Amino acid sequence: MSHAKPKVLLLGEIEHEPARSAYDSLSALADLVSPKSRNPSDFLQECRSGALDGTKAVYRTFQSVAVTGRIEGEVVEALAKAGVRFIAHNGAGYDQINTADCTAHSIQVSNTPAPPIAATADTALFLLLGALRGFSAPLLSLRASPRSFRGDPAPRLGRDPAGKTLAILGMGGIGRSLARKAQALGMTVVYHNRTRLSAEEEGGAGYLGWEELLREADVLSLNLPLNEGTRGLVGRKEFGMMKKGAVVVNTARGGVMDEAALV
Repeated sequence: MSHAKPKVLLLGEIEHEPARSAYDSLSALADLVSPKSRNPSDFLQECRSGALDGTKAVYRTFQSVAVTGRIEGEVVEALAKAGVRFIAHNGAGYDQINTADCTAHSIQVSNTPAPPIAATADTALFLLLGALRGFSAPLLSLRASPRSFRGDPAPRLGRDPAGKTLAILGMGGIGRSLARKAQALGMTVVYHNRTRLSAEEEGGAGYLGWEELLREADVLSLNLPLNEGTRGLVGRKEFGMMKKGAVVVNTARGGVMDEAALV
């Protein structure tokens, strides 16, 4: 007597090889399926209809939230009833998934914190240098008029990163990678975490309390996940503690800052 294969549900698109080939190879073990729905309301109904019954695992991308909505509440309940026991999220930040709801329905969730480390740290360094040096002003002027790259009035003089203090909030993999790159430019690196790192992990960075970190920062880099404890963590009070002219680089989720207070 043959048994039907379990299903693996793909939410979103896999754009790159060999990731696509690796996913397709799962067809030897499971039926690979995708939803027909294109919005959260229809997706919930599709889950409840029985069309996805037998699904044991879900592989999702960040962009798939447009189809499913946030993975929480009724959606988690419907997925669990369809048989889902594992959700693999292709990304480091998993704020689109309510992990407490998943745990309550015996669904395990994984993420991929390591692959984005270098790229995100490089991006943070690019933004840091662009802000200190004021790169955007001449670029915009040059695009507006090739004969007037300096602009009128001319942009203010850029600042050298050497000797400046980079304050990192969230010294995980991305924060540590950024710290090493900034130290190579002659920056002093300090950080704040819920728990202080070992001397080896600190790599020469100094540990400060949260408020002291804000006061010392020439550049504040936000490298922490978005959750209920970090939403709006940096707001009017925190900006008021910082030096005049300090730079904020946010390569985390926008929600960790009160953007209205920043403006």
